[in-house]
Amino acid sequence: MTFKNISASVAIAAALFGSASCSFLEKEPDFLSPENYYSSPAQVEAALNGVYNRLIDPNGRMYSKALFSYFAISDEAFYKNISINNIRVMQFDAGSLDIGRFWEVLYEGVSRANFLIAYTDESVLTTEASRAMLGEAYFLRGYYYFLLTSYFGEVPLKLEPTMSPNEKPVGKSSLSDIYNQIIRDMKRAEEMVLDIDALGTNERVSTTAVQAVMARVYLKMAGQPLNDTSRYADALEYADKVITSNKHRLNPDYQEIFINHCKDIIEPKECIWEVGMYGNKIGTEDLAGSVGVENGILCRDINVGYSGGAMQVTKRLYDSFEEGDLRRDWNIAPYYFKTDDDGNTSKSYYTDKQIYNRNPGKWRREYETGSKAQSYTSINFPLVRYSDVLLMKAEASCAVNNGPTPDAIEAVNKVRRRAWGLDSETPAELCDLNGINGYEEFMTAIRDERFRELCFEGQRKLDLIRWGLYVSTMNDFGREAAADGGSFSYAGNSGKNVTERNVLFPIPNTELTVNKLMTQNPGW
Repeated sequence: MTFKNISASVAIAAALFGSASCSFLEKEPDFLSPENYYSSPAQVEAALNGVYNRLIDPNGRMYSKALFSYFAISDEAFYKNISINNIRVMQFDAGSLDIGRFWEVLYEGVSRANFLIAYTDESVLTTEASRAMLGEAYFLRGYYYFLLTSYFGEVPLKLEPTMSPNEKPVGKSSLSDIYNQIIRDMKRAEEMVLDIDALGTNERVSTTAVQAVMARVYLKMAGQPLNDTSRYADALEYADKVITSNKHRLNPDYQEIFINHCKDIIEPKECIWEVGMYGNKIGTEDLAGSVGVENGILCRDINVGYSGGAMQVTKRLYDSFEEGDLRRDWNIAPYYFKTDDDGNTSKSYYTDKQIYNRNPGKWRREYETGSKAQSYTSINFPLVRYSDVLLMKAEASCAVNNGPTPDAIEAVNKVRRRAWGLDSETPAELCDLNGINGYEEFMTAIRDERFRELCFEGQRKLDLIRWGLYVSTMNDFGREAAADGGSFSYAGNSGKNVTERNVLFPIPNTELTVNKLMTQNPGW
């Protein structure tokens, strides 16, 4: 069962779980009496869908919008006509409703996973497919904690269901303890979940999805703030597991990855794991997102695919693409849609000087099929792609070997060849990296390649943070945009407003109020 077909199951799951709160120890808890164990695979599946659907927040604070837009502010894009007093220009505090709801949804995911793990009668899980569902719950619990630590740092680590509002409050756990638990959960999942061929969809977690995300987790552990460089070897091992599985490959056509999303076509070779959106809120379905709207091409015609063009791109992203790189004019739309007085809509192309005017172009609603809503789509969002795995392999290998190895360079070159429209497996002098000397030069090449390949996929900010470059990069971007943006000089306000405290979000005031063991993050 995929997310495209789980609406009924989600309703069942919601009834089973009730509601978790952001202050998850202090309000009315989720509850299952011992006689109400999940005692059939169907009940476990319904419960599992409830764990998955916290990846989509109807109010937009998860992968339906925020995690690829205003929670992911970096030097890729800025928000049109927003200059002060908004999270989109990095001006907010611990009372932000967006931050509070984000915390709440993440702990709802943890809570639902805890209940499924604690209250599943494993004796009824008699097939590999049914046991895989329990493995998916372990993985998702680890993944929600990975998001919590990535955005909030040290947080409460709770692995059992909350059974009473009178339970003692829990303070922050150390990052090392939380990451060790994430790894335990994900390793357990690795042994239980199905491979992608048996699963048949990338909207649920497969073996290679677990392994790809573990490579990402290990890279984070190797970087800031833990700086446990021994984890580079683990990241390399897990990236290689995905690559040597031969279950995935690069789509020969970069554009087709995102066109497939718009057409609701599942293609699990390149996109190893993605969040499955469903419907567009026309009718009773409430699992839609805003992919292609919040980060879409300016268009006022709902029949073509409405977007207010809220996000606009930076000149530093535009200039990062080399001559011949076909990704530039796909990732950065060279046109917008103009509607004349007669209601006719057509493309209007920007001049070479109109860089800051442009919108992200990865997900183009003109390719969307079926009836279209103004503000919501069923376009899936990719959490990890095969190209990301190749670039993670290259980075981890460079760190382990203190410089580039031939296979690390080849991993990057495969991504680059595809970007030029060439066969990724065939050496190409036109775009292959040649003459790379030393660790720093290769790491710079990898950072630049991730910037180009994965822009607008929510990874840039997290990459910069783990590399220890977020504050300096944003400040540099702020100065650049103020100097050369002309009428868009405000584009750099987010960069100018970033300080060291912005490496983490604040702990929400709603949590601090009810949990006296919690402490605020530095600077907030």
